[in-house]
Amino acid sequence: MTTPNFKTKGQIEDYISKEVTRFYAESLGVGPRQAKTYILEDMVLIRLQGKLLPIEENLLKLSNKKGVELVKNIRKYLHEIATKQLGVIIKKITGHKVLSSHSDISTKTGERIEIFILDTDFEKELEIRLTTK
Repeated sequence: MTTPNFKTKGQIEDYISKEVTRFYAESLGVGPRQAKTYILEDMVLIRLQGKLLPIEENLLKLSNKKGVELVKNIRKYLHEIATKQLGVIIKKITGHKVLSSHSDISTKTGERIEIFILDTDFEKELEIRLTTK
């Protein structure tokens, strides 16, 4: 993966969305329908819209309360496995270390939120970097 020379914050956000979508498509066999990234201070927030995996849909049909818990646990473990690789992608694009990451999924819509906390206020850095060019 080579990082292009970005001109705007929006281009960086779009590139992160595309790389994260590609990562999920390659590792899970299916990627989100849509991804949108927001850089807010020291956070990279990624909203992934899609649907639940077939196994997750089946678990929810078995028992609503237990199914929700099982789906959340599956996604928690998937996040733990994927977070290192996603952190590498985020670091390669932003140039900054990921200090922590957080994730949640809606069992009704399949929408996921991934949040990466960086070691600096990347939004402020971008404002300075992009206005001095």
